[in-house]
Amino acid sequence: MLFRIGSEPIPGHERVGARTRSQLTGTAAILVLFIALIGCQDKQAASSAHTAATAPAVSIIVAEPKAVTLVKELPGRITPMRIAEVRPRVSGIIVKQTFEQGSLVKEGTVLYHIDPKPFEVELDAAKAALARADATLFQANRQEDRLRQLLSGQTTTQAQYDLALAAEKQAEADVAAQKAAVQRAQLNLDFATLRAPITGRIGRALVTEGALVGQNEATHLATIQQLDPIYADFTQSVTELNQLKRDLSDGRLQKVSPNAAEVRLVFDDGTLYPHSGRLLFSDVTVDPGTGQVILRGEFPNPNAELLPGTYMRVQIEEGIDADAIVLPQQAIQRNNAGGSEVYVVNDEGRAVLQPVRVGRTLGNEIVVEDGLKPGYRVVVEGFQKFTPGSVVQPVPWLPAKQAAAQARPN
Repeated sequence: MLFRIGSEPIPGHERVGARTRSQLTGTAAILVLFIALIGCQDKQAASSAHTAATAPAVSIIVAEPKAVTLVKELPGRITPMRIAEVRPRVSGIIVKQTFEQGSLVKEGTVLYHIDPKPFEVELDAAKAALARADATLFQANRQEDRLRQLLSGQTTTQAQYDLALAAEKQAEADVAAQKAAVQRAQLNLDFATLRAPITGRIGRALVTEGALVGQNEATHLATIQQLDPIYADFTQSVTELNQLKRDLSDGRLQKVSPNAAEVRLVFDDGTLYPHSGRLLFSDVTVDPGTGQVILRGEFPNPNAELLPGTYMRVQIEEGIDADAIVLPQQAIQRNNAGGSEVYVVNDEGRAVLQPVRVGRTLGNEIVVEDGLKPGYRVVVEGFQKFTPGSVVQPVPWLPAKQAAAQARPN
């Protein structure tokens, strides 16, 4: 290599310097571009981290199939198992009332006394007439015996004996008639004491002492109702009843028990009646006006909590859906068309709307029949924190009672 001393350029150096400057300029450009790319990525990562950190927290529940008992809630009325109106069977004056109004009475308990004196007189007269008929029969018997002996000795005629025999038969009939009269008089005397025809709770007294009853018609004195057990009558659409039968026969629903479905009662305030009942029968007649059939449930009522005429809601367990997806009712949204939809958190962490088809309500939950698959993350609370398509931060949803229990200090 040759070097020249002084200001004159070295031969070939101009080309080398130009190429070197060009290479340096390209490298610098690449370096700047790389630094810019790294900066953009850092900004995107920082932006994503910031978005994730600032995303609103929403409560979600994971849709999972489970076995649920399908319960149908229907309006109903309480009716007594048996009801009896206490009415007199003889006419007379009420002289005594022997029951406490609203109390529980046993079958055969004395409730009222009608003045027995007229019936005692009739009984005495009937007994006297029976004694007279017995005396006439005794005389007729003796006359028939004498004439029979005389007829065998041919000292009387057959006609005379026939008359004596007829008189004897007539006297026997008179005795039978008087015996019946005595029994009738005894019955009237017994009917003067009014007794409870059934065991149950007796209502208020409709008459008091001194009242004349049963003069022209049987006066209503009181009402007894058997309240334990007691009935609850309710109605169900024949369409729903037929659909239930089809679901059970197709195997979509499982029977709660082989013989009968369990029935529960709910008071107006939402309290559940502590004793469960059983479904007795379905009326075979369909009301042409409403298209409904009558159902009846039987319930124990040991403390007389259920009173006839009370409005109740009846819950009938219709079957078991072994593969149902159930959500809290608050998770269901309604669109402008009246359809149902839910917010689902997708893989990108965004809350998107998902149309669903809902079925029956089970307390605070609702069955989703179509539109959801197992594993979907459904938003339950926090709808006011985001708009459709926004990034959200899902957290497990806790029911109010469970959340309050966890928040309570130990």
